[in-house]
Amino acid sequence: MMSVAFTFPGQGSQTVGMGKAFAETFVAARAVFAEVDDALSQKLSTLMFEGPEDQLTLTANAQPALMAVSLAILRVLEAEAGITPAKNARFVAGHSLGEYSALAAAGSLTIADTARLLRIRGNAMQAAVAPGVGAMAALLGLDFDAAAAVAQEAVELAKTKGAKRAVMLSVSAPFHCALMKPAADAMAEALSKVKISAPVVPLVGNVTAAVGSDPEAIRHNLVTQVTGTVRWRESVAYMAAQGVTKFVEIGSGKVLTGLVKRIAAEAEGVSVSQPDDVANLRAQLGV
Repeated sequence: MMSVAFTFPGQGSQTVGMGKAFAETFVAARAVFAEVDDALSQKLSTLMFEGPEDQLTLTANAQPALMAVSLAILRVLEAEAGITPAKNARFVAGHSLGEYSALAAAGSLTIADTARLLRIRGNAMQAAVAPGVGAMAALLGLDFDAAAAVAQEAVELAKTKGAKRAVMLSVSAPFHCALMKPAADAMAEALSKVKISAPVVPLVGNVTAAVGSDPEAIRHNLVTQVTGTVRWRESVAYMAAQGVTKFVEIGSGKVLTGLVKRIAAEAEGVSVSQPDDVANLRAQLGV
Protein backbone atom coordinates (compact mmCIF):
# COMPACT_ATOMS: atom_id res chain seq x y z
CA MET A 1 0.00 0.00 0.00
CA MET A 2 1.29 3.46 -0.92
CA SER A 3 2.23 5.64 2.05
CA VAL A 4 2.63 9.37 1.44
CA ALA A 5 4.38 12.26 3.18
CA PHE A 6 3.77 15.92 2.35
CA THR A 7 6.90 18.06 2.50
CA PHE A 8 7.35 21.82 2.29
CA PRO A 9 10.43 23.67 0.98
CA GLY A 10 12.62 26.17 2.80
CA GLN A 11 14.49 29.32 1.95
CA GLY A 12 16.51 29.26 -1.23
CA SER A 13 13.55 27.91 -3.22
CA GLN A 14 12.11 31.38 -3.80
CA THR A 15 11.88 32.71 -7.35
CA VAL A 16 10.14 35.71 -8.87
CA GLY A 17 6.82 34.58 -10.34
CA MET A 18 6.25 31.76 -7.87
CA GLY A 19 2.58 31.16 -7.23
CA LYS A 20 1.44 33.52 -9.99
CA ALA A 21 0.05 30.79 -12.25
CA PHE A 22 -1.97 29.40 -9.33
CA ALA A 23 -3.32 32.85 -8.48
CA GLU A 24 -4.36 33.41 -12.08
CA THR A 25 -6.07 30.03 -12.30
CA PHE A 26 -7.61 29.22 -8.91
CA VAL A 27 -9.82 31.19 -6.53
CA ALA A 28 -8.54 29.08 -3.61
CA ALA A 29 -4.97 30.24 -4.27
CA ARG A 30 -5.97 33.90 -4.56
CA ALA A 31 -7.71 33.64 -1.18
CA VAL A 32 -4.51 32.45 0.52
CA PHE A 33 -2.39 35.18 -1.03
CA ALA A 34 -4.95 37.78 0.04
CA GLU A 35 -4.99 36.38 3.58
CA VAL A 36 -1.20 36.63 3.82
CA ASP A 37 -1.20 40.14 2.36
CA ASP A 38 -3.80 41.20 4.95
CA ALA A 39 -1.93 39.56 7.83
CA LEU A 40 1.28 41.41 6.94
CA SER A 41 -0.36 44.67 5.80
CA GLN A 42 1.78 44.37 2.68
CA LYS A 43 1.17 43.34 -0.92
CA LEU A 44 3.63 40.49 -0.56
CA SER A 45 1.90 38.70 -3.43
CA THR A 46 2.89 41.51 -5.82
CA LEU A 47 6.52 41.14 -4.75
CA MET A 48 6.28 37.37 -5.26
CA PHE A 49 4.73 37.64 -8.71
CA GLU A 50 6.70 40.61 -10.06
CA GLY A 51 9.86 41.04 -7.95
CA PRO A 52 12.35 42.61 -7.72
CA GLU A 53 14.38 39.52 -6.86
CA ASP A 54 16.66 41.24 -4.36
CA GLN A 55 13.63 42.26 -2.29
CA LEU A 56 12.03 38.83 -2.51
CA THR A 57 15.28 37.20 -1.35
CA LEU A 58 15.32 39.27 1.84
CA THR A 59 14.67 36.84 4.65
CA ALA A 60 11.71 38.76 6.05
CA ASN A 61 9.97 38.50 2.67
CA ALA A 62 11.16 35.11 1.43
CA GLN A 63 10.00 33.19 4.49
CA PRO A 64 6.31 34.19 4.52
CA ALA A 65 6.27 34.22 0.70
CA LEU A 66 7.39 30.60 0.43
CA MET A 67 4.83 29.58 3.03
CA ALA A 68 2.11 31.43 1.12
CA VAL A 69 2.90 29.55 -2.08
CA SER A 70 2.88 26.18 -0.31
CA LEU A 71 -0.44 26.83 1.42
CA ALA A 72 -2.01 28.27 -1.72
CA ILE A 73 -1.11 25.11 -3.61
CA LEU A 74 -2.39 22.95 -0.77
CA ARG A 75 -5.73 24.77 -0.80
CA VAL A 76 -5.95 24.23 -4.56
CA LEU A 77 -5.27 20.51 -4.08
CA GLU A 78 -8.11 20.43 -1.58
CA ALA A 79 -10.55 22.42 -3.71
CA GLU A 80 -9.80 20.79 -7.05
CA ALA A 81 -8.92 17.23 -6.09
CA GLY A 82 -10.08 16.69 -2.52
CA ILE A 83 -6.47 16.09 -1.46
CA THR A 84 -5.70 17.05 2.15
CA PRO A 85 -3.00 16.12 4.68
CA ALA A 86 -5.61 14.50 6.93
CA LYS A 87 -6.89 12.20 4.17
CA ASN A 88 -3.82 11.61 2.04
CA ALA A 89 -0.65 12.02 4.11
CA ARG A 90 0.85 9.90 6.82
CA PHE A 91 3.36 12.59 7.84
CA VAL A 92 4.08 16.24 7.17
CA ALA A 93 7.51 17.84 7.36
CA GLY A 94 9.14 21.03 6.18
CA HIS A 95 12.69 22.22 5.68
CA SER A 96 13.52 25.07 8.08
CA LEU A 97 10.80 27.70 7.50
CA GLY A 98 8.94 24.89 5.69
CA GLU A 99 8.25 23.41 9.10
CA TYR A 100 5.90 26.36 9.68
CA SER A 101 4.23 25.62 6.34
CA ALA A 102 3.83 21.99 7.43
CA LEU A 103 2.24 23.08 10.71
CA ALA A 104 -0.17 25.39 8.91
CA ALA A 105 -1.00 22.58 6.50
CA ALA A 106 -1.72 20.26 9.41
CA GLY A 107 -3.95 22.77 11.19
CA SER A 108 -1.57 23.56 14.05
CA LEU A 109 -1.25 27.22 13.06
CA THR A 110 -3.55 29.56 11.15
CA ILE A 111 -2.21 30.96 7.89
CA ALA A 112 -2.35 34.50 9.27
CA ASP A 113 -0.43 33.57 12.43
CA THR A 114 2.10 31.65 10.35
CA ALA A 115 2.69 34.63 8.08
CA ARG A 116 3.23 36.96 11.04
CA LEU A 117 5.52 34.49 12.80
CA LEU A 118 7.64 34.08 9.67
CA ARG A 119 7.90 37.85 9.24
CA ILE A 120 9.16 38.11 12.84
CA ARG A 121 11.45 35.11 12.29
CA GLY A 122 12.85 36.56 9.08
CA ASN A 123 13.50 39.98 10.59
CA ALA A 124 15.06 38.47 13.71
CA MET A 125 17.30 36.07 11.79
CA GLN A 126 18.50 38.83 9.49
CA ALA A 127 19.13 41.21 12.41
CA ALA A 128 21.07 38.61 14.40
CA VAL A 129 24.20 39.10 12.28
CA ALA A 130 25.54 41.99 10.23
CA PRO A 131 25.06 41.74 6.45
CA GLY A 132 27.92 39.83 4.86
CA VAL A 133 28.91 38.06 8.08
CA GLY A 134 28.70 34.31 7.60
CA ALA A 135 26.95 32.26 4.95
CA MET A 136 25.32 28.87 4.47
CA ALA A 137 26.11 25.79 2.44
CA ALA A 138 24.37 22.47 1.82
CA LEU A 139 26.36 19.23 2.00
CA LEU A 140 25.04 16.09 0.30
CA GLY A 141 26.38 12.60 0.75
CA LEU A 142 27.67 12.82 4.33
CA ASP A 143 26.13 11.41 7.47
CA PHE A 144 25.22 13.74 10.36
CA ASP A 145 28.46 13.40 12.35
CA ALA A 146 30.71 13.86 9.32
CA ALA A 147 28.71 16.87 8.17
CA ALA A 148 28.98 18.42 11.62
CA ALA A 149 32.75 18.00 11.49
CA VAL A 150 33.01 19.48 8.03
CA ALA A 151 30.89 22.43 9.13
CA GLN A 152 33.84 23.58 11.19
CA GLU A 153 35.85 24.06 8.00
CA ALA A 154 35.40 25.99 4.77
CA VAL A 155 33.16 24.78 1.94
CA GLU A 156 36.25 24.45 -0.24
CA LEU A 157 37.41 21.57 1.97
CA ALA A 158 34.11 19.71 2.04
CA LYS A 159 34.78 17.48 -0.96
CA THR A 160 38.03 16.28 0.56
CA LYS A 161 35.88 14.89 3.37
CA GLY A 162 33.69 12.89 0.99
CA ALA A 163 30.83 15.28 0.25
CA LYS A 164 29.35 14.64 -3.19
CA ARG A 165 28.25 18.26 -3.41
CA ALA A 166 28.91 21.44 -1.46
CA VAL A 167 26.87 24.42 -2.59
CA MET A 168 26.36 27.90 -1.23
CA LEU A 169 22.70 28.68 -0.57
CA SER A 170 20.69 31.68 -1.78
CA VAL A 171 19.99 33.07 1.67
CA SER A 172 20.93 36.36 3.27
CA ALA A 173 22.30 35.21 6.64
CA PRO A 174 23.90 32.15 8.29
CA PHE A 175 20.88 30.40 9.81
CA HIS A 176 20.68 27.42 12.17
CA CYS A 177 23.81 28.13 14.19
CA ALA A 178 24.78 29.79 17.48
CA LEU A 179 24.89 33.20 15.78
CA MET A 180 21.10 33.02 15.67
CA LYS A 181 20.62 33.05 19.47
CA PRO A 182 19.04 36.56 19.45
CA ALA A 183 16.58 35.35 16.82
CA ALA A 184 15.73 32.29 18.91
CA ASP A 185 14.93 34.59 21.85
CA ALA A 186 12.67 36.69 19.62
CA MET A 187 10.86 33.58 18.41
CA ALA A 188 10.38 32.30 21.94
CA GLU A 189 8.53 35.51 22.75
CA ALA A 190 6.50 35.52 19.53
CA LEU A 191 5.54 31.85 19.79
CA SER A 192 4.45 32.25 23.40
CA LYS A 193 1.61 34.49 22.19
CA VAL A 194 0.29 32.19 19.47
CA LYS A 195 -2.09 29.24 19.78
CA ILE A 196 -0.62 25.98 18.51
CA SER A 197 -2.99 23.05 18.06
CA ALA A 198 -2.07 19.39 17.72
CA PRO A 199 -1.45 18.62 14.02
CA VAL A 200 -4.05 16.48 12.27
CA VAL A 201 -1.14 14.53 10.77
CA PRO A 202 2.06 13.70 12.68
CA LEU A 203 4.84 16.26 12.13
CA VAL A 204 8.42 15.07 11.68
CA GLY A 205 10.43 17.87 13.23
CA ASN A 206 13.67 19.41 12.00
CA VAL A 207 15.58 19.24 15.25
CA THR A 208 14.39 15.79 16.34
CA ALA A 209 13.98 13.95 13.01
CA ALA A 210 11.11 12.20 14.77
CA VAL A 211 7.36 12.54 15.19
CA GLY A 212 5.95 15.19 17.47
CA SER A 213 2.33 16.13 18.03
CA ASP A 214 2.31 17.83 21.45
CA PRO A 215 1.73 21.59 20.96
CA GLU A 216 4.14 22.62 23.72
CA ALA A 217 6.87 20.35 22.37
CA ILE A 218 6.30 21.83 18.91
CA ARG A 219 6.56 25.35 20.36
CA HIS A 220 9.84 24.45 22.08
CA ASN A 221 11.27 22.80 18.97
CA LEU A 222 10.45 25.81 16.78
CA VAL A 223 12.58 27.94 19.09
CA THR A 224 15.39 25.38 19.16
CA GLN A 225 15.21 25.10 15.38
CA VAL A 226 16.52 28.66 14.89
CA THR A 227 19.96 27.75 16.23
CA GLY A 228 19.79 23.99 15.71
CA THR A 229 20.69 21.77 12.80
CA VAL A 230 18.01 20.97 10.23
CA ARG A 231 18.20 17.18 10.25
CA TRP A 232 16.50 16.74 6.90
CA ARG A 233 18.38 13.65 5.81
CA GLU A 234 17.40 11.85 9.01
CA SER A 235 13.83 13.15 8.78
CA VAL A 236 13.34 11.68 5.31
CA ALA A 237 15.08 8.45 6.33
CA TYR A 238 12.80 8.18 9.36
CA MET A 239 9.66 8.55 7.25
CA ALA A 240 10.96 6.03 4.72
CA ALA A 241 11.68 3.60 7.55
CA GLN A 242 8.06 4.01 8.65
CA GLY A 243 6.93 2.89 5.20
CA VAL A 244 6.59 6.15 3.24
CA THR A 245 7.06 5.41 -0.45
CA LYS A 246 6.08 8.77 -1.96
CA PHE A 247 7.25 12.21 -0.85
CA VAL A 248 5.08 15.00 -2.24
CA GLU A 249 6.81 18.40 -2.18
CA ILE A 250 4.24 21.20 -2.11
CA GLY A 251 5.53 24.65 -2.98
CA SER A 252 8.09 26.55 -5.01
CA GLY A 253 10.83 24.57 -6.73
CA LYS A 254 11.90 20.95 -6.56
CA VAL A 255 14.80 21.00 -4.10
CA LEU A 256 13.33 18.48 -1.67
CA THR A 257 12.14 16.23 -4.49
CA GLY A 258 15.68 16.10 -5.81
CA LEU A 259 16.95 14.97 -2.42
CA VAL A 260 14.57 12.03 -2.03
CA LYS A 261 16.51 9.55 -4.16
CA ARG A 262 19.76 10.52 -2.44
CA ILE A 263 18.28 9.78 0.97
CA ALA A 264 15.66 7.07 0.40
CA ALA A 265 16.49 5.19 -2.77
CA GLU A 266 13.32 3.08 -2.74
CA ALA A 267 11.00 6.08 -2.43
CA GLU A 268 9.66 8.42 -5.10
CA GLY A 269 9.69 12.21 -5.02
CA VAL A 270 6.87 14.22 -6.60
CA SER A 271 6.77 18.00 -6.91
CA VAL A 272 3.61 20.11 -6.99
CA SER A 273 4.81 23.57 -8.01
CA GLN A 274 2.77 24.32 -11.16
CA PRO A 275 -0.97 24.06 -11.94
CA ASP A 276 -0.46 21.05 -14.23
CA ASP A 277 1.04 19.16 -11.29
CA VAL A 278 -2.37 19.09 -9.55
CA ALA A 279 -3.91 16.66 -12.05
CA ASN A 280 -0.70 14.62 -12.05
CA LEU A 281 -0.78 14.18 -8.28
CA ARG A 282 -4.46 13.35 -8.37
CA ALA A 283 -3.76 10.58 -10.85
CA GLN A 284 -0.81 9.28 -8.84
CA LEU A 285 -2.81 9.16 -5.62
CA GLY A 286 -5.82 7.68 -7.38
CA VAL A 287 -8.30 10.19 -5.99
